[in-house]
Amino acid sequence: CTTSGSSDFFNGKNLSNWEFIIADATVSPNDVFKVVNGSIYIKGEPLGYMYTKDKYQNYSLELEYKWDGEAANSGVFLIIEDPTNPFPKGIECQLMDQKAGDFVLLGGSDMAEYQLPEGETERPQFPVIERNIESAEKPAGEWNKIEISVYDGVIDVFVNGVHQNTGTSPATVGHIGLQSEGGGIYFRNLILTEVN
Repeated sequence: CTTSGSSDFFNGKNLSNWEFIIADATVSPNDVFKVVNGSIYIKGEPLGYMYTKDKYQNYSLELEYKWDGEAANSGVFLIIEDPTNPFPKGIECQLMDQKAGDFVLLGGSDMAEYQLPEGETERPQFPVIERNIESAEKPAGEWNKIEISVYDGVIDVFVNGVHQNTGTSPATVGHIGLQSEGGGIYFRNLILTEVN
């Protein structure tokens, strides 16, 4: 596990500590992911994500996000084991409007809490572990605060100070990512604190 302070994680000036995956190879990452006034702006189209060059294991991650216009879809990717296109093998903390705090199991990743829906025999492509309570999101145009802790594969998510979900991943180490899907989104005040 690489140790790096939050300034290495996102320095507020550029995205030099991140890698990029875009479903449409003809589009430049510079057209989708950029820094605007100290915030990360992600266009939302085409589908893709940016992810940290380093891998992390035990940490807390705080960030704020705001939609650019109408509420849309995005996510914070955690414990990315394999950064494939267009979805990695990892856990998505969903930010989609009215679903913030759900977990989506991407690329064959798993969580102990996931159970097949009743009557289903085949695992869906994107299994979901829904949050525990009603959404704590603010209306489009306002900043939302996300706090995520990852410790020995156990992920806890708070949205605007309200606990939303807990999940247990058998994988414990991976990259962190921010998704481009559906609409423009700003991220600011990203603070990563590694825990021993």
